[in-house]
Amino acid sequence: MATRKTIITCAITGSVHTPSMSPYLPVTPQEIIDASVGAAEAGAAIIHLHARDPQTGKPDQTPEAFGRFLPQIQQQTNAVLNLTTGGAAWMRVEERVRPAALFQPEVASLNMGSMNFGLYPMLNRFKDFKYDWEPQALEGSRDLVFRNSFKDIEYVLATCAESGTRFEFECYDTSHLYNLAHFLERGLVKPPLFVQTVFGILGGIGPHPEDVMHMKRTADRLFGNLYRWSVLGAGRNQLPIAAQAAAMGGNVRVGLEDSLWIGAGRLAESNAAQVRKVRQIIEGLGLEIATPDEAREILSLKGSIGRVDAA
Repeated sequence: MATRKTIITCAITGSVHTPSMSPYLPVTPQEIIDASVGAAEAGAAIIHLHARDPQTGKPDQTPEAFGRFLPQIQQQTNAVLNLTTGGAAWMRVEERVRPAALFQPEVASLNMGSMNFGLYPMLNRFKDFKYDWEPQALEGSRDLVFRNSFKDIEYVLATCAESGTRFEFECYDTSHLYNLAHFLERGLVKPPLFVQTVFGILGGIGPHPEDVMHMKRTADRLFGNLYRWSVLGAGRNQLPIAAQAAAMGGNVRVGLEDSLWIGAGRLAESNAAQVRKVRQIIEGLGLEIATPDEAREILSLKGSIGRVDAA
């Protein structure tokens, strides 16, 4: 049965890592296209997408930036396309939701609470930067609250209400699960809920195996059989947490948005390499990965009617 299969999401580029940190981080539209197609071919059922300025690599949340790669990814893969409404932590929600509002994808991410989002420790590891904005953004996170207020969440839900877009609910701490339960009780979100529990971001819950268990137990208690569980481990936590969750029947997310690494001190040379690595873990456990159409069935997505067209 499809519901017993493991969905792999691949987050291609994100807004956390900067271009100077890895030569393999996709920045240009063509790099994002190639990375997305490669990840899908490696076994990712869902492709989670951010856009960047091709000249500087800075996060770019304009619909025009997304329009430079979405149609080509759609044409070359059958993967479910998932557009961020998180954008970058310094952006306002009105800016962050615009690509999802215009392109009406099958899935969009939605952060379920405000939080500190500390990236400044990366300055201890990375010293040389090509662009001034990179160290400024990292240092700026020392005094940055990633705003996702109840009003902001309501705004995203209302903006996408008529499109049939469903959500990857990103929960960085236990309170975010309770926030999601609040919106479920109000009838503003509908099951099956795709709950992405995030571990290892400074400001959110930690990456200890007990933290993973705690989030799973809490989600089970709040949502029962009304949700599908997935995990995201930041940095070196990516594969250990994926392995733990897969063994517990969960789904997994990998990609260069979440981790630049594929082993101790070894940069991942592609998103596809991380997908292949986590696929080995999943299949080594005797499990099967979900195809894009099986992921659509598991998550009750709208399917081909939601395919993305250029702006």
